[in-house]
Amino acid sequence: MNNNKLTTKRFVIRKSLLGTNTVITFTNKKDITFTYDHDEIYSTYQEKFESMSCFQNYKSYTNSNTVPKFCRELSTQS
Repeated sequence: MNNNKLTTKRFVIRKSLLGTNTVITFTNKKDITFTYDHDEIYSTYQEKFESMSCFQNYKSYTNSNTVPKFCRELSTQS
């Protein structure tokens, strides 16, 4: 299965990326790089994301500093 790669400046979970097999890499302001499988994170924590008001209003969740604590076991850090 083909993975799409996306490089960004923040952690992001976005409805428009669901089902696209996207692997996201982001580097925060402290120069720490995180890599994660968007669909795996979303499917594991779908209920949590769907209950967030930002996700309900904007269909996305972002964090420019780090991967949320509840998602860290499914991401790699370098």
